[in-house]
Amino acid sequence: MTTHKIAVIAGDGIGKEVVPAAIECLERIAQLHSIRCEFTYLPWGSDYYGEHGRMMPVDGLEVLAKHDAIFLGAVGSPEVPDAESLWGLLIPIRREFQQYINLRPVKTLDGVKSPLANKTPIDVLIVRENNEGEYSEVGGRTYRGLPHETAVQETIFTRLGVSRAAHYAASLASSRSGHLTSATKSNGIIHTMPFWDEVVEETTRLYPDVTLSSELVDALAAHLVLKPWTYDVIVASNLLGDILSDLGSSVTGSIGVAPSANLNPDGDYPSLFEPVHGSAPDIAGKGLANPVGQIWSGAMMLEHLGHPEAAGHLQLAFESVLREGLGTRDVGGPSSTSEFTAAVLAAIDDLYAADSLDTGTSGKPAAAAASSS
Repeated sequence: MTTHKIAVIAGDGIGKEVVPAAIECLERIAQLHSIRCEFTYLPWGSDYYGEHGRMMPVDGLEVLAKHDAIFLGAVGSPEVPDAESLWGLLIPIRREFQQYINLRPVKTLDGVKSPLANKTPIDVLIVRENNEGEYSEVGGRTYRGLPHETAVQETIFTRLGVSRAAHYAASLASSRSGHLTSATKSNGIIHTMPFWDEVVEETTRLYPDVTLSSELVDALAAHLVLKPWTYDVIVASNLLGDILSDLGSSVTGSIGVAPSANLNPDGDYPSLFEPVHGSAPDIAGKGLANPVGQIWSGAMMLEHLGHPEAAGHLQLAFESVLREGLGTRDVGGPSSTSEFTAAVLAAIDDLYAADSLDTGTSGKPAAAAASSS
């Protein structure tokens, strides 16, 4: 039996609360599905920065490279500039390990109230190009402090970067409804976005069962609020995908439940799994944090590691607890972080026992695999 080596970085703020909660659930699932997971805990983040002037050690990437996956909580602290915390940990990991796909599910969950009056279920996958675009390091500032101080930031798209994001998104769309939407702003950004459009269109032609729609990002953002259920798979650049996925998660009820996967689809390097929410220092240490985003990210990690039934089992468990109205307070429930986690653990056991008794399938829910994102 293969042992999966998983590096765990709880990071900052509520990351230190939701990561242990998710690990409890992952360990229970692993035990029931005969999966071996070896967790290595790495105390990196803003506290580490305060002691060492770095978010992770000099050889941090070499340490992470020895693992099969990375499980991250949250990064960010009022004491550390955002540019230091992000560019000192998360972005180097994404780029060194060529995690060029950021996959973000946006899904209606029973028990999480959406701000929308319409009750039509939402089930969207947002594919964000994760290595280039608006997040390039090319640029700089000159004449600092003078009236003509200047800041320049270059957006860089490559044919390789755009096409591999489009391939991944089109492949997903082909396995679902066959409809792919591309976010653009080619009416105002005259070089990079028309290039994006051209490469996405060329790539999608290789998938004859996929229909491509290209939408200006401002209109797309409006439509995500007005009729998000009409979308299936959305592919977007680094910045646009970041914004649209946060918007989509908010429309479904809470960014606190949103998971994500930073993927190296080729399997040459470890992929990283993290919730979309931040470190939320205002509620850190109060037992109020919502662990759903972290638990769901754990389910995505299990699926990536080759265990779709276990991933589905975990997802069914936390969804059933939400459905019973036992969510944390940010989604209108009564539970603390620990209470919600205990309820998920109980649901994992209940689902396993019920499936074993009803079908004799040794606790591997077939329905769970079908529902996995």
